[in-house]
Amino acid sequence: MFADPVLLRARAEELGLPLVLDIHRESLPGDPLPAGHLAIRPVDLRQPAASGRLDPANAPYVLETLEQATACCQQDECSALVTGPVHKGVINDAGIEFSGHTEFLADLTGGHPVMMLACPGLRVALVTTHLPLRAVADAITPARLERVIHILQRDLQQHFAIARPRILVCGLNPHAGEGGHLGREEVEVIEPTLERLRSEGLQLYGPLPADTLFTPRYLSQADAVLAMYHDQGLPVLKHMGFGKAVNITLGLPIIRTSVDHGTACDLAGSGRADPGSLREALELAAQMAG
Repeated sequence: MFADPVLLRARAEELGLPLVLDIHRESLPGDPLPAGHLAIRPVDLRQPAASGRLDPANAPYVLETLEQATACCQQDECSALVTGPVHKGVINDAGIEFSGHTEFLADLTGGHPVMMLACPGLRVALVTTHLPLRAVADAITPARLERVIHILQRDLQQHFAIARPRILVCGLNPHAGEGGHLGREEVEVIEPTLERLRSEGLQLYGPLPADTLFTPRYLSQADAVLAMYHDQGLPVLKHMGFGKAVNITLGLPIIRTSVDHGTACDLAGSGRADPGSLREALELAAQMAG
């Protein structure tokens, strides 16, 4: 773990949890530690932190933990990166431009990130992530769509052992554009790109209306769904598996998983937070790392 030891000890005491910190300033141990022990690379807070209270002064600390952990993965000292939720607003309030983990890690590693969330029975990847809705249509270009599909195909093969993934692709507009009457993106961008990739042997189905694609008839035949934007695909997945879902960043030279939820400041320090998604993220990262 990359964090402030003082912070972790204070939270453990606040929650009445046993905790022994093993401080490692150079490298983290490769072998499992006994229960109640946690290996940590120390990163100092800028200001003391209180449970549930956001402080822009500590935004650089949050980003430094990510930078150090990512560097550890790039140098093969760590096998995978597992992140908790981050509050984007408080980082921006500190005067730091930040749109999310996904984009930040891509800048650090030089990868092209593709966000995919997975829960039992469903995987949903996104063509666009943290964009205002009015900007989504312009962002869906043939080049972007092709790159995202190739990354999704490759990582499903590499990390999930799916030899020939079956990918269902959502349309952008209601009824997948209704043959061009409800928008031209399907006719001019999505369908021609899918047809070109099908000629390369990819198993792509769509563009399909999102309101019918997310039904058992279609999902039972799919290895993954590709949604055009954040709130097209993720509400369905979170309804199916909230607390058991994992956020996976494909397209990076490192393995990165995360929880499926936000910061929930009202639960911080209460002992009522559900760690289920974090457990799932840790287990999936270990599986992906082999």
